[in-house]
Amino acid sequence: MRTLATLGEIKGIRLEKDLQLIQAIGAGDQLALRHLYEFHHLMVYNTALSFTKNQVEAEEVTQDVFLKIYKSASGFDGKSKLSTWIYRITINTALNQIKANKKFSFLQFGNLKDHSAFEHPGVSSDKKEEAKILYQVIESLVINQKTAFILSYIEELPRQEVADIMELSLKAVESLLQRAKKTLREQLKNRYPHRRNYKK
Repeated sequence: MRTLATLGEIKGIRLEKDLQLIQAIGAGDQLALRHLYEFHHLMVYNTALSFTKNQVEAEEVTQDVFLKIYKSASGFDGKSKLSTWIYRITINTALNQIKANKKFSFLQFGNLKDHSAFEHPGVSSDKKEEAKILYQVIESLVINQKTAFILSYIEELPRQEVADIMELSLKAVESLLQRAKKTLREQLKNRYPHRRNYKK
C-alpha cells in the first residue's frame, strides 16, 4: 500500500526539482529560464517595488535579477529553497539599485527622488492611504530592520524563511522586527499625531 509522503520527503523532492531546473538554466536551457521567470517574476517585482518605490526601477531590478540567475545558476547548491536564493538576489540587486540612484542624484545637484507619494499598485483601494503612510515611515528604518519588516509584513513570509534569506538566526530576525516596529510607532506618532493605535 502506498503511503503519504512525509514533509521531509516532499521538501527533498522540491529541492531536487529546483536543483534540476537551475542546472538546466546553467546549461543554457532558455525554456527552463522562461519557466523560472513565469513562476517567480511577480515575487521578484513586488519585492523590488517595496524597496525602490518606483515601478520602472522595480522592472529594471527584475530584469537584472533574472540575468544574474542565468549567469550564476551554478551557484545554487540546493541547500536552501530556490525562492530563498531568489529573494536574496532580489534584495541585493534592489539595494544596489538604490545606492546607484542616490549617487547619480547626488551628482545631479543633490536632487534625490521623492517617494513620499508612492502607492503600491497591489494594495486595495480602501487601504491605499494607510499603505502610503506606512511606506513613508519604512524609510526611517536601518536597512536590516527594513528588510526584515518588508519580508515579514509586506511579503508575509514565515519568520524562519526571513531568517534564511537574511542569513540570520530566528532570534536575530525577531529582534530586528521588534526594533523596527518600535521605530515605526515613534515615527507615526511624530508625523501623524492624530493617528493612534498603530500596531503590526
